[in-house]
Amino acid sequence: MKISSIARIGAIGAVAALALTGCAANEAPATEGSSSDSTSTLEGTLRATGASSQGAAQEAWVAGFQTANTGVTVNYEPTGSGTGRENFLAGASDFIGSDRAFKLDEFTEGGFGMCSSDAIVEVPLYISPVAVAFNLEGIDSLNLDAATIAGIFAGTITNWNDAAIAEQNEGVELPDLVISPVHRSDDSGTTETFTTYLAATAADVWTHEPDGEWPINGGEAAQGTSGVVQAITAGNGAIGYADASQTAELGQVHVGVDGEYVAYSADAAAALVEASPLEEGRGAGDLVFAIDPAAAPAGSYPIALVSYLIACEQYEDANTAALVKSYFEYMASEEGQQAAADNAGSAPISAGLRDKVLAAIDTIKVD
Repeated sequence: MKISSIARIGAIGAVAALALTGCAANEAPATEGSSSDSTSTLEGTLRATGASSQGAAQEAWVAGFQTANTGVTVNYEPTGSGTGRENFLAGASDFIGSDRAFKLDEFTEGGFGMCSSDAIVEVPLYISPVAVAFNLEGIDSLNLDAATIAGIFAGTITNWNDAAIAEQNEGVELPDLVISPVHRSDDSGTTETFTTYLAATAADVWTHEPDGEWPINGGEAAQGTSGVVQAITAGNGAIGYADASQTAELGQVHVGVDGEYVAYSADAAAALVEASPLEEGRGAGDLVFAIDPAAAPAGSYPIALVSYLIACEQYEDANTAALVKSYFEYMASEEGQQAAADNAGSAPISAGLRDKVLAAIDTIKVD
């Protein structure tokens, strides 16, 4: 069972949102090696903010972890990735979720507010396709290549019966209807994932640099993943991008990759990530992928969100460190990854990646 309760965290720019909490021990799966009668000695509360894309996964993770650790409360507020990173820098969140990792030039001399050292742990525990979703009466799916998707969001393709769309969708009766693109209003790792895809695969059409903030004035803007989905749902002719776990009721774009059109799936998104190297120049606990959508292998889905869980290697409070480390280990476990997959449709990390993730988490100092 999943319960949402209102939680307010004294955080920079945070808005009131549903905090995700678990409930009684018989209402969610226990963590690995535990029973419904928890013997955990962990106690305390964790405050977390960040990526709204992780919302459904965090529901499952919090419920499972609190079932096995009844003395612990985890409050995760889906404020959006940008606010989460601001909160972590300011010391207002014990850990955060973010749809992108901190960039190397964001490691400031002042460090991270909750941390007693400059080193942080960033581990990719939520991998999910970013869907390009639309609302067109009577149409469930469309084939679109990168240049066409870029043209729609750049504003150079403005009608649903445009020849560029029609040529890729023979036999589909496209309406003479204005296209209404929807983008995120907040600083979002999902936006950065999507604009990275556009810049990498259709640079002659999409002339903007990848960014977490939407670079074009105009169009409809919506707050968070849920806001984008609501805006698309409410408007016939609308199209937008959002974590695929929340777009099941909308029309879906099959994205052109290497001469074929690929529907989003957890496996297809994982294939892109598994083929990507880790970024160089980072610490032992800082596992960040260098993903190039233009190099997507055949059959993979080229718009994959790799959402990170971010913590300190060393906390000022030893109990906070122990709680964060234990929660991260649960999220990374086979059981935790499956719980997220069942609830959010994400792609469980591979066994090989899990070994690297657990080694990174083990750098969190608890004494």
